[in-house]
Amino acid sequence: MSLRWKIWLALFGSVTLLFGLTGWILQRHAIDSATRSLEEEMRGSIRAYEAVWQARQEALGTAALLLSSLPNVRAAFGTQDAATIRDSAAELRGLLSEGLRQRAFFVVCDPRGAPIATIAGTPPAMASWPTVEPGVRQRSGFFVRGREIYQLVLTPVLVDAGGGPAAEPAMISLLVAGFAEGDRPVQLTGGEFVFSVAGEQVTRPGVRLDRPLPGLDGQPVGTLSIFRTPGPAERELADLQKELLAMWAAAVVLSIVLSFFLARRIVEPLGALDRAATAIGEQRYGERLPVTSNDELGRLAATFNSMSESLETARAELIRQERIATVGRLASSIVHDLRNPLAAIYGGAEMLVDAETLAPAQTKRLAGNIYNASRRMLAMLQELLDAAKGKAAEFELCRLREVVEAAVESQQAPAHIRFRVEIAEDLELPLDRARMERVFVNLLANAIEVMPDGGEIAIVARPAGRGVVVEVRDQGPGIAAEVKERLFQPFATYGKRNGLGLGLALSRQTVLEHGGDLTAANGPDGAVFAVQLHG
Repeated sequence: MSLRWKIWLALFGSVTLLFGLTGWILQRHAIDSATRSLEEEMRGSIRAYEAVWQARQEALGTAALLLSSLPNVRAAFGTQDAATIRDSAAELRGLLSEGLRQRAFFVVCDPRGAPIATIAGTPPAMASWPTVEPGVRQRSGFFVRGREIYQLVLTPVLVDAGGGPAAEPAMISLLVAGFAEGDRPVQLTGGEFVFSVAGEQVTRPGVRLDRPLPGLDGQPVGTLSIFRTPGPAERELADLQKELLAMWAAAVVLSIVLSFFLARRIVEPLGALDRAATAIGEQRYGERLPVTSNDELGRLAATFNSMSESLETARAELIRQERIATVGRLASSIVHDLRNPLAAIYGGAEMLVDAETLAPAQTKRLAGNIYNASRRMLAMLQELLDAAKGKAAEFELCRLREVVEAAVESQQAPAHIRFRVEIAEDLELPLDRARMERVFVNLLANAIEVMPDGGEIAIVARPAGRGVVVEVRDQGPGIAAEVKERLFQPFATYGKRNGLGLGLALSRQTVLEHGGDLTAANGPDGAVFAVQLHG
């Protein structure tokens, strides 16, 4: 995924999430506010209904106490005769208010709750009504019969039982007064009241608030539930959701526009920087960026241009210095490599000039030394020239032992250095004789230099597949770990007193051109250089 799309998705996601979260919070707040407002209204309705209950209870209780306190009522009730009580019912009914006569019922019962006569209203058919315990002045609460709920007030009709002032009054009858609440919901504006008995499940849409109905013993016998629908609050919430949706859509469009603008503002300079950095990685140091602003991106482009200019200048200076250093190193290397052959030529020529008489054998030996030294010098110079021009090697079938012995004879080794050559006489390989001899000369010269205390240098050939491996083993300190990685790189001298480190690099290049390889490792006594050649 490109950076442009990442920026777009980040902005789009952030704006969407922000507005979604804001809308959810506002909607949740609106719902909670509407719910709290409805609940407060419903609590007010419950309190109003409770006030109605209390007023009914007080009206029933007052009327019942009034009736039970009249002497003629006590006399009539004390007879326990239904006919006598019904005869006095008309007189008692006139003592009740119009509202109580129309809505409430009054029933006279014996002390055990069995109904005797009805004074007013239409009470439900009951074999026995609840009664009161001795000493209770009046008892009120809700009473359930089937699915019908009644608000009752039980008032005992008492007379003196005799036996002194401390004696408890005797209950001669029970006056039951009540209202029928019914089992149908009471409709209200925006909601309804629903009475339900204990254990009955009532469901309605909207917000619900319950009020338990206490029975005559104080335990709940039913529930008054009020259900209210949000009404206008729902419409306001729907309008709020539409507004939030419109704001979200506008925010999405704005986020798309802003994301593409910012992506272009940020990604295009970064893309140009990426292309310029790729050009620098490809060593095209002339690449520059346009500086179009003074912000962070503009300063970054200016810094990159300054860096590119510095790299270009430093590279040009490095190339110039490297060329000068390379010329100096090559000159020093050539001088070093030619020093030994020139010394042999100089020494032999000096003996020929200074000696008045020399034996023919001595003269021939000196001439041979001068010839061999001159030949080695020409071979060295030709090798350098061929390496510089990339000239291909010219191979001929050579005896490998003769090439190695020629390299050994060219070394002016101290007396305490011994050479051991273990190569078959008849081993022949296609070689560029002069260059391969130069390889062994370099390997032997390096071995002699690392053995100041003397020792043996062994040149051993062993078969390897279809070719041969020639190992040059010395008894020096071996190859250090930090040296091994760059041993065959040009100018890697690592503490040598003479030379600039071209010998091993040129030697390995020669072996590679012969189809083999030159490797180095540590043996049991010192370093081991292995020249792998193919037959």
